[in-house]
Amino acid sequence: MSLQTQKKKKADSGEIIAVIRRVLAENGREYVWSYAIAALCMIAVALTTAYPAWIISSVINDIFYHQRSDLILWLSASIFGAFFIRGVAGYAQAVILAKVGNNLVARYQRRLFDHLMKLGVSFFTETRSGHLAAQINQNVGGIRDLLSMTLTAVARDVVSLVALVTVMFVQDWFLSAIAFVIGPPLVYAVNYLMRRLRRVTRQSVEINSRLIGSMQEATQGVAVVKAFTMEDQLSRRMGEMIERAEERSNKIARVSERLTPITEMLAGIAVAGVIAYAGYRATHGGELPGAIMSFITALMLAYDPVRRLARLQVGLERSLVNARMIYEILDLEPQQDDAPNATPLKVAKGEVRFENVAFSYAEHIPVLHGVSFVAEAGKTTAIVGASGAGKTTLTALLERFYDLDSGAITIDGQDIAKVTKQSLRNSIAFVSQQPYLFEGTIADNIRYGRENATDEEIHRAADQAAADSFIRQQPNGYDTPVGENGVTLSGGQRQRISIARAIVRNAPILLLDEATSALDNESEARVQEALATVMRGKTTIVIAHRLSTVVNADRIIVLEDGRLVEEGTHESLLANPHGVYARFHRLQSQKGLGLVDDTKTVEMPLKPAKPAKVARKKSA
Repeated sequence: MSLQTQKKKKADSGEIIAVIRRVLAENGREYVWSYAIAALCMIAVALTTAYPAWIISSVINDIFYHQRSDLILWLSASIFGAFFIRGVAGYAQAVILAKVGNNLVARYQRRLFDHLMKLGVSFFTETRSGHLAAQINQNVGGIRDLLSMTLTAVARDVVSLVALVTVMFVQDWFLSAIAFVIGPPLVYAVNYLMRRLRRVTRQSVEINSRLIGSMQEATQGVAVVKAFTMEDQLSRRMGEMIERAEERSNKIARVSERLTPITEMLAGIAVAGVIAYAGYRATHGGELPGAIMSFITALMLAYDPVRRLARLQVGLERSLVNARMIYEILDLEPQQDDAPNATPLKVAKGEVRFENVAFSYAEHIPVLHGVSFVAEAGKTTAIVGASGAGKTTLTALLERFYDLDSGAITIDGQDIAKVTKQSLRNSIAFVSQQPYLFEGTIADNIRYGRENATDEEIHRAADQAAADSFIRQQPNGYDTPVGENGVTLSGGQRQRISIARAIVRNAPILLLDEATSALDNESEARVQEALATVMRGKTTIVIAHRLSTVVNADRIIVLEDGRLVEEGTHESLLANPHGVYARFHRLQSQKGLGLVDDTKTVEMPLKPAKPAKVARKKSA
């Protein structure tokens, strides 16, 4: 064995012990009494399993050989009592372990979700949501199984085996020694199979996670699938993934189940040898059959705990793989925490100032170059530019989804890097160009803007967003479930609900990222009128592609290639016929289109595509 292999083997063993210790340290104290009661029940099951093997000697010798009729009732009653205790204890331990296991799963699900909410935007940019959900669902049960199997092995199988082995040695120590010749080869076989199983199990979990995630994504995008006639193409890709998953599962079955014939053959050798030797002694030595039958009964009953203990490492290995993959997520450190001694943001006026802001999503791929401007308090500032100019990036930085490379962003003179993220984001209402609705009713989705909003405030916000009329036409009005990401609603309806969510938040700063892009002309006019009322007195930053949404802005910022190239009012910017804004205006007038420049690169979105082999920026 090479030195590298030896190091890897030691590292694996140490990792396994470390995972078990961590699971016990995190959960053992919480469930100590439940596990203690379950362990007592298992011990009762183990002892009552050994009792029939012990008593069979008296049954055969005293009742059948010596004809002791006075013992029939007592021996029969004791055997019934043993089976009764085993049944009740088995039921109790099963229910207790199930309740503890279910609670463990729930605790880790909550813990995982809470931790995911602390991770930055870049983590979710780099991780497919379907794959992540599938990985969590597949692996979260590993913690539960790890503790349950460990307790069951120690409290039930080990105690049962010890009790039965005691009976065997009491009845005949020499026959017991013969039976134990199967131990060394069984241990060797288990260790060999576990080394093979560890690698295959992890591969299987990863393949199945990708498979389930891909299925989820395909069903979510079924409209695109059908529109582009991708059914056959996706079916072929799914078929290949399913075949790989099936092959891995079959390999796990082949490797793990090899233990069964090995165990059976070794046990058969031991049992056959014991019976042959005991039969010879009984027929030629004239020994009473009770002790031999008691020994054989104990030996046969001991086979089950031996088999379960031999397979224990198979189950533990699978659970350890699951647990390690869960801890890989839990051990991810949030890359962007609040600064030491961060204070809550206090918004008095709401002035937003960008001071020489430079930013890149990945090293050597700059997006913004020294951008400086002021969004005056209580006024509307519009940001326009071609795709890729950095407009949406500015809003992401203002919400502190990412940290700046250099420069600063302040609100009423307070550096947002030195205030708490929660207070910062509580002061901002955001409407994205891609509205997203969550599980629940229409009212629930609007109330996400402010948890303590009353029904009256929700209805008023919906009315201001031109959404009240179509909401009341839904089967259950405001209590109508929206379906997965609002699939039962049109794009314009989802956008108006998203706008209502921002309205009910009633924050001093309002971010509108092309908030009316999904609306028809009539709805856009109504929403623009409503937004004009909502925006009054608030610092509003509007990301726009269509000039119709910015002509009345107090100030317009024009970006090009991540640089601020112009700023002013609509009239002052048009006064420069050679300016970028004037060019956009002519394009829109001529083609009836929004601000589009096909010569520019596509802007890095809020969730940018993962570049190859480059370091990511910190985000939260």
